[in-house]
Amino acid sequence: MKRRAFIRLGAGAAVAGLPFAARAQQPPLPVIGFLSARAPAEAVAVLRAFQEGLAERGYVEGKTVAFEYRWAEGRYDRLPKLAGELAARPVQVIAATGGDPSPLAAQAASTTIPIVFTMGGDPVVAGLVTSLNRPGGNITGSTLMGVELGPKRLELIRQLIPKAAAIAFLVNPNFPQTAAEIREVEAGAHALGIKITVLPASTEGEIEQAFATVARQGADAMIIGTDPFLLSRRDQLARLASGQALPTMSHLREFVAAGGLISYGPSIVAAYRQAGAYTGLILKGTKPADLPVMQPTKFDLAINLNTAKALGLTVAPAIIGLADEVIE
Repeated sequence: MKRRAFIRLGAGAAVAGLPFAARAQQPPLPVIGFLSARAPAEAVAVLRAFQEGLAERGYVEGKTVAFEYRWAEGRYDRLPKLAGELAARPVQVIAATGGDPSPLAAQAASTTIPIVFTMGGDPVVAGLVTSLNRPGGNITGSTLMGVELGPKRLELIRQLIPKAAAIAFLVNPNFPQTAAEIREVEAGAHALGIKITVLPASTEGEIEQAFATVARQGADAMIIGTDPFLLSRRDQLARLASGQALPTMSHLREFVAAGGLISYGPSIVAAYRQAGAYTGLILKGTKPADLPVMQPTKFDLAINLNTAKALGLTVAPAIIGLADEVIE
């Protein structure tokens, strides 16, 4: 090869190599550790909402931010190890989602990595933050405050089924908020003269056993606890309730969409979207201590009229008029 041609070839190779070198010098993408007590297959909608909130702040997975996912799939005992893995990664932010056990595990794993949670209970009572307006520390997020609505759900059941006198209350004993939720529901039931039977279930098999108990003892309706594990089993719950012609009341419209009768509570999708937006702000430099814990400002009533018809229930026009969503 002639010397001049060789020089041209060498210069061209050097120029061609510049983009690769520039790419190699680019900083790595920031990493979000996404910790969830739920399972990925049934959490598609809320994950999408989280990513939408994140995109509002300019972060898109695979382009401007990376994710490390850890799913407990309803087994809360796995969360401490999963949270520890994310803390050791390390990640820039941990999004602790899927209910109260997840942020509690993240809090135990790190006091320095920013944590953004979604949960159903009171984060102050849980010891996650100092106050809702001034969280302090490295944690903030969104709470559904769903536990406190137990008495209101009982009132709605009584409006829908005026003769309801005995109600089953399905709960997960492993969920941190269960004891408080039972107290709320029992207090509301006492005021209305309703008998409450608490049925524990932390596995699919125990859910089957709980419905077998209802079949033996009888109940006019069932309230489903706010535990994320029970939310993840909403299709199973709807099937069993349908088989026993048992009206169900839940805290999220997702149960009603699966075939449950009625729900009253906040939007879980909105809470995840807010958590995504907060995560984006933290990636931009905002401190969790400066972001107040977001609470729901609106509570929605959803009714499945197809389910009501199958149960032989007539839903009064007044209740339909109150509903924010009617499934027909």
